[in-house]
Order: sequence, then C-alpha cells, then structure tokens
Amino acid sequence: MALYSIGDVAERCGINPITLRAWQRRYGLLKPQRTEGGHRLFDDDDMARILEIKRWIDSGIPVGKVRDLLEGQQVDAQDSWSKLQDEIANELRQQRPGKLRTRLFNLGREYPIDAVIDRVWQPLRQRLSLDQSTAKVLLSVLDGMLTEYACFCLAGARKKAGDDALLVGWHCKDRTRLWLEALRLSQKGWRITVLAEPLTTLKPEHFAGQHVLLCSDKPLTRPQMAQVTEWQRQGYPISACQPGETP
Repeated sequence: MALYSIGDVAERCGINPITLRAWQRRYGLLKPQRTEGGHRLFDDDDMARILEIKRWIDSGIPVGKVRDLLEGQQVDAQDSWSKLQDEIANELRQQRPGKLRTRLFNLGREYPIDAVIDRVWQPLRQRLSLDQSTAKVLLSVLDGMLTEYACFCLAGARKKAGDDALLVGWHCKDRTRLWLEALRLSQKGWRITVLAEPLTTLKPEHFAGQHVLLCSDKPLTRPQMAQVTEWQRQGYPISACQPGETP
C-alpha cells in the first residue's frame, strides 16, 4: 500500500498540515505511521478518513464530535456553528483580547479554513454589522484581530513553495473580507501580497510582472468580466475570484 507524507496528504485532501496535526494530537482522529526519523506517513485508508472528517465538518459537525460519529455513535450537533459564533461574541463583550486571539488561532488550526471563514467568522461579522449600537464596536475589534491573524498566516505561507500573486480588491468595500480571502488563498498554495486599499478603477500596467487576483464583494458584472478578458488578451496575468473561489 502506498504511503504519503503529511505534505502530500495536505495537498491531495485540501487540509492544512497544522489542522491534520491538531486532529491527531488533540482529538485522536488520526493514527499515522511514523518513519524512523519520526515523520508521519499516511496510507489510502487514512486519506479516506480525512476526507470523511472534512465532510462531517462541512455538514455542520464540530470537530470535537466527529470521533463519536466515526465510531457509529449518535451526536447532537444542532446549530453547532452558531454556538461557536455565540462564544466568540461573548468573549468580545467581556473584552478578553488574549482569550479571543487564542480562540481564533485554535479555530484556524482545528478546522479547514473554508469552514471557519464561511461558517463562523463571516456569519458572526454579518450578525454584528446589523446592530447599530455596541456591536459595531465589537465588529471593529474582531476585524482587527482577524486581519492580524491573516497577516500572521500570510507571512508563514510566503516561506513555503507556491505561486506568488497580488490580491486586489476591485469594487470591494469590505477590507476585512479581502484579508480573509487572502488567508483562504494562502492555505491553497498561493503566496499572497495584499493591496490593502480596494480600487474602483484598475490599471493593470501599474502591476507589471505580477500575477494579479481580483476580489470583489459581489459577482462581477458582464462588463467587468469582459474587461478582465480584454486584459488577459493583452497579456496581463490577471484573473477574477469571487469570495470562496480558488482561481
């Protein structure tokens, strides 16, 4: 039976090696073999298990309850993502930045980045944005910490092999969402530099020699897509990605 390194498994399954280690160490979900030097080795059964864990998490099961499901037990996972959002909101209200930073880092380690962005951070940001009073201040605190976390991860990703790209917000008003999309891309093999100020007017010649990824709050309009196609025809390495998509 073929054996794979943790890097190979991470690439094949779309899971960060840090997350795989957390699933093994903290939750006992994986039992890889070891080389004489102590490096993890996974077989095809391990990869099938990893994909099954990922499917459970994507369906709304918190990682702490996945083991029971894998062992055939029944679990109550009702609204588990909302519970995580409530816990983070409570830590925001209690003004406990150290504990909140730890929570954000642990979520980033224990869950696939798509799940934590789309199921926890973005829905919570949406909830806080609807409140016209104190919650707006809490949202600002959360956004600062999410940007801080994204910058930390981007710096780490740039030390690894990957494709370099400049992420540009185009008709994008949500700056924090831009950083979260940069984080998402960095976990999928891109070494991202972020143009922190979104643009409405874009001139690709300003970024000559760079692979430009465009990120927008909403699906690009037909004229905007036509403009991207024209830039590509002119030879500019530029492509559009909607939030959650990998170019």
